[in-house]
Amino acid sequence: MKKSRYKSFDDLPLMLTVPDVSNVLGIGLAHAYEIVRRRDFPTITLGSRIIIPRDKFMEWINEQAGKKDERF
Repeated sequence: MKKSRYKSFDDLPLMLTVPDVSNVLGIGLAHAYEIVRRRDFPTITLGSRIIIPRDKFMEWINEQAGKKDERF
């Protein structure tokens, strides 16, 4: 697993890029692109650029963690 360069939520930029998501989640860039293409993942597309609002990203992570809790 890749080590994130970010130490806390406050270190994240307001708008993340796909490489930022890769870094935060500790996954490869190809896998990060798969995730940002999901219907439930919060993205904004500006031309060919994909950006992810930090607050929506954190909400999405919390939702995913909640789904895991619901399975048990």
